[in-house]
Amino acid sequence: MRALKSRNGSAVFVDLPEPPIQPQYVKVRITYSSVSIGTELLMIRTNPEAPLGYSATGIVTEVGEGVTHVKPGQRVACYGTPAHREIMLSPKHLTVPVPDGVSDEEAAFCGIGAIAIHALRQADLRFGETAIVAGAGILGQIIARIAHASNYRVIGLEPLEERRAMLVSTGMTHVCDNESKMKDLLADLTEGKGADAVLVCASNRKESLIDTSLHWLRDRGKVVIVGDTGGEFDRDLLFAKEASIHISRAGGPGRYEADYEKLGFDYPIGYVRWTEGRNVQDFLRMIQERRIDVQSLITDQVAFGELPELYTRYERNPQKMMGIVVRFD
Repeated sequence: MRALKSRNGSAVFVDLPEPPIQPQYVKVRITYSSVSIGTELLMIRTNPEAPLGYSATGIVTEVGEGVTHVKPGQRVACYGTPAHREIMLSPKHLTVPVPDGVSDEEAAFCGIGAIAIHALRQADLRFGETAIVAGAGILGQIIARIAHASNYRVIGLEPLEERRAMLVSTGMTHVCDNESKMKDLLADLTEGKGADAVLVCASNRKESLIDTSLHWLRDRGKVVIVGDTGGEFDRDLLFAKEASIHISRAGGPGRYEADYEKLGFDYPIGYVRWTEGRNVQDFLRMIQERRIDVQSLITDQVAFGELPELYTRYERNPQKMMGIVVRFD
């Protein structure tokens, strides 16, 4: 089977043997994967021989011992396993049935959706509270949509006009192109108290947005780092507001835990309400119920064989691309 990986600063195809089925796993023939462009470009630049992609949908071809919730021939969404490949061996807890009314293209964003949901859970917002989403790439767009659908007051901060227009198209009225305008708007909306949370979705390791975010917060507010940003901050500023800084780690509890992902042990729902697998389920539910619009985010669809060229095209003209799906013919 063909798979995509990084090599010497480029994305290249490699031929791999088809993986044999294992207990607690599901073998899936991929129909669509989604591109998390910022993460994947970073892997290509910095991590030689890295498998690419982590979010896809496809058809179950075989199930391993201990798998009872899906069967061969069923449509499923898969998260957390290298996804830009023809055949995937997916852990059972990260393999979720695709509900009726959700297209394969929409379901392919399940992993990005789980990451977005977990970031908002880390923010621990309450009904009606104010959240700033700084950076409106694909992850920031989905976070803002989910937050807006959950009746949080969302303020979007994004310099690119095309991305701001996407936020406005979903009914969001508080979208700014620079920090000065956002600061004035925030003061007006919150009577000078500040936001309850700032979700930093911008990716730039050379620059930290934490201190800037702390200025935007109310007393004892939260900064949630979602993007790949710098980590420096002013301790005195943090102390003055008794604010908290949280890293949002991928799709939620269970991520990188071998017992959960590889051995198939689930967390009891009474102790861990929202695992990464349950976050995937909830994202698909929101699409099915049309609480969020993912289809309008899809700007590009490419065949699997054309995917390496897409990374180069994005670097030349990033403002024209948002949601990217890969079609496996």
